[in-house]
Amino acid sequence: MKIAFSIRTRAQRSRGRALLGSSGRGRRYALRISTLIVVCLTAAWIALPQAADDPLDSLKVCKDTQHLILENQFVRVIDDQIPIGATEPLHRHRHGVVVYVNTYTNEQISQDGKRTVGERKAGTASWSDETVHTVKNIGTTPSHAIRIELKY
Repeated sequence: MKIAFSIRTRAQRSRGRALLGSSGRGRRYALRISTLIVVCLTAAWIALPQAADDPLDSLKVCKDTQHLILENQFVRVIDDQIPIGATEPLHRHRHGVVVYVNTYTNEQISQDGKRTVGERKAGTASWSDETVHTVKNIGTTPSHAIRIELKY
């Protein structure tokens, strides 16, 4: 039985690691970079701003009741005030937080026809998923809410 040993110098070992990656580190690093690129591209696609020509943009459709307070690359803040008995036509909102300025009752009808009646309490807030809906103020007080829509 013959056993052969190969003695490599430190320089030879370093060169080999640089070319092949030590124990597959090069391949793992490339996989990590590829995964990071895919994640970043996906996040950028998701974070694309709402299309400027969206026919259901709430600020276009509900000009009389919704007014822009602030917009930047992260959020869009909307002041939404609906008089008693008034109805906002079908429009779209991104997901975000709604802060209720006063107490009121409204009826929301989603794009698929689902009706929801809700009483909103002054000084409270709630999370709102992305939605397409109509809203009617069916209460005895005007509605007033501040909507903070996230752009990602």
